Amino acid sequence: MAKYEKRLKGNFDELLNWLHRDITEGSLSASYEDGSSITMGNARMAVRVYERYSMTGKNRVSMNITLLEVEDDLFITAITSGGSQAVFFKINTLGEEAFLEEFINSLNRYINHRQG
Repeated sequence: MAKYEKRLKGNFDELLNWLHRDITEGSLSASYEDGSSITMGNARMAVRVYERYSMTGKNRVSMNITLLEVEDDLFITAITSGGSQAVFFKINTLGEEAFLEEFINSLNRYINHRQG
């Protein structure tokens, strides 16, 4: 399992769409599995689950993204899972790390885009 978290400023819907586009178009095998969104008072939250095939591990890897907006602050968490073929412990996490790295690169491009 690999995880990345960040607080930032930005537009909730724009960021969610930006990441979705980059993830689903970034790999031929990437797919959007499911998601959930809720608004409560001045807070919004979206959960998205993606999956893709890892050539390195020869298996599928999933990534859960949770985006929270409270007023004008955003907090995002991405957690990858899967990618190991071992029964009792994880021996190959390269696919998870690569999937997470694509997310981080997309998020950084979004931040740079917002800064002009």
